Amino acid sequence: MWLSPQVIQSIPSLIDGWMMTVALTLLGAIGSLIWGHIALAMQLAPLAPVRWLARLYISFMRGTPALVQLFLVFFSLPLVGLGGRPLLAAALTLGLNSAAYTAEILRGNLRIITRGQIDAATALGMAPWRIATRIVMPQVIKSSIPALINEFTILLKTTPLASVVAVTELTYAGQMVIARTYTSSQIMLMVSIGYLAVVLPVLALGKHLARAPLAATGRS
Repeated sequence: MWLSPQVIQSIPSLIDGWMMTVALTLLGAIGSLIWGHIALAMQLAPLAPVRWLARLYISFMRGTPALVQLFLVFFSLPLVGLGGRPLLAAALTLGLNSAAYTAEILRGNLRIITRGQIDAATALGMAPWRIATRIVMPQVIKSSIPALINEFTILLKTTPLASVVAVTELTYAGQMVIARTYTSSQIMLMVSIGYLAVVLPVLALGKHLARAPLAATGRS
């Protein structure tokens, strides 16, 4: 067998790291979608200060290294009584960082919505919030799926940054195993396979969702 006994014994540690990576990716993706939609709404707000605040947030997140953002969040949490939670700091940072890109992806795809669609929905008596949730956002999200899937794969590959605040994700778990077993090539190959085990299903799901038709919205 090409795996050494020391590597086989270390597989549970790698699995634990893989599960942490998956958790960080899921939490980051959920945060990205939530904060991304909020940032998009702020950019479209009628009040100029709200739009400026959104642009400042997006510029900061896109213009500074994610590592600096992670340290900023990690050392700021104790100020609000949430110190000693490295997983929370890592998940928040990943979500907030990715949300800036998600907001721009969604904003860019707003161009597919024509004024005629809005006018027609308004003529039918639909409320603005219903127009947004049933006409605008379903189309925008569907057209954004390829770019969002790409963004979430980048988010996955950003998770190793969490190791700097002592979160044992997959790459860090692999490094610790290498320090014990001195089997760099075998461990790094297994780490790579672990990332592919997340990325490939996500890419397949993205292709499926991109091809799926929009669900009917109804008139409730």
